[in-house]
Amino acid sequence: MAKPLTIAVKRIHEPAGPGDGMRFLVDRLWPRGVSKEKAALAAWLKPLSPSDGLRKRYHGETADSDTAWDAFRLDYFAELDAGGEEAKAALFTLDAAAQAGPVTLLYAAKNQERNNAVALREWLAPR
Repeated sequence: MAKPLTIAVKRIHEPAGPGDGMRFLVDRLWPRGVSKEKAALAAWLKPLSPSDGLRKRYHGETADSDTAWDAFRLDYFAELDAGGEEAKAALFTLDAAAQAGPVTLLYAAKNQERNNAVALREWLAPR
C-alpha cells in the first residue's frame, strides 16, 4: 500500500521551514517582495496555476463569497482536468516530489483559506 502524500499549503511570504520539504510556487505571477533565494523553490509550477482570465475574474468578484469560491473551484478543476502537456509535466514533477517526501504548495494571496493552492491540494487529494 502506498504511503499517503503529504502536501502542505503555505503563503510564500512566510519563511521556509524544515518541515516544508520541496516547495513549489503555484501562482501565475511572481509574488511582490519575494526574492528567488528567499522563496527557496524546488520549481515554479506555473502550468498548474489558474488561467489569467479565471484568476482576474475570481479576484474581481467577492473572493470572500461562498458562491464565488465554489465557482472558482469548479472552473479551476475543469482547467486542471483539461491540462495540456505542460500541466502534465508539472504534475509529474509534483507527484515525484510528493512520493519522495513532504511537499509545500506556495501562494501569494492574502486569504489563507481561499486561494488556488488550497484548491489545487483539494483537486490533488483523490488522485
